[in-house]
Amino acid sequence: GSRNLIINGDQKIWQRGTSFTTITSADYCCDRWRVQHSGLDGNIDVARSTDVPSNKGFYYSQKVSADASETSLDASDLVMIQQVFEGQDLQHLLKGTSDAKKITLSFWVKSSVASTYTIELKDNDNSRTISKSYAISSANTWQYVTLTFDGDTSGSFTNANTGSLIVAFWIDAGSTYTSGTMTTAWQAQVNADRIYDTTGWAESTSPEFYLTGVQLEVGEQATPFEHRSFGDELIRCQRYYYKTVT
Repeated sequence: GSRNLIINGDQKIWQRGTSFTTITSADYCCDRWRVQHSGLDGNIDVARSTDVPSNKGFYYSQKVSADASETSLDASDLVMIQQVFEGQDLQHLLKGTSDAKKITLSFWVKSSVASTYTIELKDNDNSRTISKSYAISSANTWQYVTLTFDGDTSGSFTNANTGSLIVAFWIDAGSTYTSGTMTTAWQAQVNADRIYDTTGWAESTSPEFYLTGVQLEVGEQATPFEHRSFGDELIRCQRYYYKTVT
């Protein structure tokens, strides 16, 4: 089966390497996952980690950290992890029709800062967004999260290999993205409405954020994580990046 739309959800494929310091914004480190950041005082680092939730079948997580805390979070500062999806792989969601399907995102997460974080779905073709918040109640503790998003009856995805949908795990952001009211229903993108609030992550000392076991599937119920073979996952990743070893 292929019910999980996420590629490399268990962070097992790292063709480019396993440790990256001072990354450029939108760099891909862990295959299919890019890390966006802007305006932070410290540098953002990404690494493959063996810190994972116990007895769930995962061996790796993606660790995002900052090498210095933010003295004062500026309005446009941000840091997030994203995965981008081709529109031709999303036509079965029936977006833009009266039968648009709900989708459920599930994942394991751990952060050094207990706070309320945000997941955003962004329709890149029509500049529409929807967001959901979730609480990390205990710092440095693995937590399982499930969130269900309504289908969008407006704006279809382009049936092509262009990036139509972005799933964003917001780690922190300034007032440019928090000053409005977070939208929990699909609407035209308004920056001020994109996330719930500043989390305090960037202003904390030695902040860390871990992610693994990410699954996105049709329906309102999160099912157990779809563990695919290493070879299957590698082939999916190689559509976007192929490293030749000599």
